[in-house]
Amino acid sequence: MGYTIGKGTIIYHPELSTFCEGVVFGERCKVHSHCWFGKNVKIGNDVMIQAFTFIPEWVEIEDNVFIGPHVCFTNDVRPPSFGKHWGKTLVKKGAVIGAGTKILAGVVIGENSIVGMGSVVLHNVPDNETVVGNPAKVLTRR
Repeated sequence: MGYTIGKGTIIYHPELSTFCEGVVFGERCKVHSHCWFGKNVKIGNDVMIQAFTFIPEWVEIEDNVFIGPHVCFTNDVRPPSFGKHWGKTLVKKGAVIGAGTKILAGVVIGENSIVGMGSVVLHNVPDNETVVGNPAKVLTRR
């Protein structure tokens, strides 16, 4: 087992997901099947990750985040750089990421922000903002 899970965390069908070395889950998380977690990914407490999500190395997710199904994070700013130009992606606490969203490497998703389903996030999302579209643009401020 290449991952560590906190108290109360549930990983549904772990045999159907991939966990690279050093992945850490906080407490009371729920992780659905068919997900991929890169090396040293950090997941906070009370995080829900739906099925078919791809989270590569250099991604950190803080507490109380919801990630819908089929969300794809990237970690290579200028592919294919084979690790030379990777960018750290951060999802701050309380954020919601809708189904089918794609997130560019190096982006910060702000605290309590919402990313609408199917969005392509190319730039940082400020705290308390709702963004939608391709590319994602501000819809409302909460």
